Amino acid sequence: MPRLKDYLELHFIVFLWGFTAILGKLISIPAVELVFLRTLITALALVAIIYRRGTPLWLGQGNTLKFMGVGILIAGHWMLFFASARVSSVSISLIGLSTASLWTAFLEPMFTKKKIKPHEILLALLILLGLYIIFRAETNFDNMLGILMSVGSALLGASFTIINSRLAKVHPSTTITCFEMVGACLGTALFFPIYTSNFVESGVLNFNMSGMDVVYLLVLSLACTVYAYTGSVRLMQRISAYTMNLSVNLEPVYGILLAWVIFNENKQMTSDFYFGAAVILMSVFIYPILDSYAERRKKLKQTFPDEVVLGED
Repeated sequence: MPRLKDYLELHFIVFLWGFTAILGKLISIPAVELVFLRTLITALALVAIIYRRGTPLWLGQGNTLKFMGVGILIAGHWMLFFASARVSSVSISLIGLSTASLWTAFLEPMFTKKKIKPHEILLALLILLGLYIIFRAETNFDNMLGILMSVGSALLGASFTIINSRLAKVHPSTTITCFEMVGACLGTALFFPIYTSNFVESGVLNFNMSGMDVVYLLVLSLACTVYAYTGSVRLMQRISAYTMNLSVNLEPVYGILLAWVIFNENKQMTSDFYFGAAVILMSVFIYPILDSYAERRKKLKQTFPDEVVLGED
C-alpha cells in the first residue's frame, strides 16, 4: 500500500526528470560530449550499485550485445534532446519530447500484438494539431530545428522504452540499464569521428568544463539518472502503473516552469506556442484516463459478453 512519502518521492523524481533539460542547457560543453560523460558516469555508478546488491552482471554475450544496441538508441535520444534545448529553448525541447506517447501508440503494435485503439488515434491527431500550431507560430529557424530535434528524440525514446518493457520482464532492470549506458557511451565514442568532421568547426572535441559544469554533470548523472531511475523502479512495486504514468506526464510542466524561472523563457515564447503546448499536454494527460476507461470496458465485455455495457449504443 503506497504511503504519502512514496507519492512525494515520485513527484520529486518527476521533478528531477523535468530538471534534466535545465541542466543540459546550463552545462557549457556540447551535447555529444555531454552525453558521453553522462553515460560513462552513470554506467560506473550502476556497476557499483550492482556489485553492492549482488545482482547478476553478466547475462550472456547475446543479451549484452542486445542491451548495448538499445543503448545506442538512448545515446541518440539524449543527443537530440540536449541539442534541441541548446539551439532553441528548454520549453520547446520538452514539448517536443511530450510527443513520445504519440510515437508509442503507433510503434508498440509493430513490436507486440497490441492493436491501435480509437482513442490513441484521436489523441495522436490532437498532438499533431498542437505541433502544427507551434510550427506555425515559431517561424524562427532555430526554434523549428529545435522542435524537429525534440520530436526525433521522442521517437527514439518511445522506441527504446517499448524494447525495454519487453527486456525487463526476463532480466534484472539494473543490469539492463548498466549495459545500455555502456552501449550509449561506446556508441557516442564511435560517433566522435563523424561528429568532429562534419559538425565541429575546429574539428576537436570540447571537454573544457568549469567547476559548476562538473557539479551540474554529477547532479545530472547521479541524481537525475541513477537515483531517479532506481527510485522509480522501487516505487513501481507499491504505486500503480496508472498513477506512475499520470505523474510522469508532469515532467514537461515542471521543466517549463523551471525554464521560466531560470531562463525567463516565458518572455521569449509566443502565445501560440503556449496554446499549442496546452493542446499537446492536454492530450498527454487525457491518454492514461481514456486508456484506463477503455481497459475497464474491455474487461466488462469479457466478463459479461451477452450484456449491454453501460455507455454503449
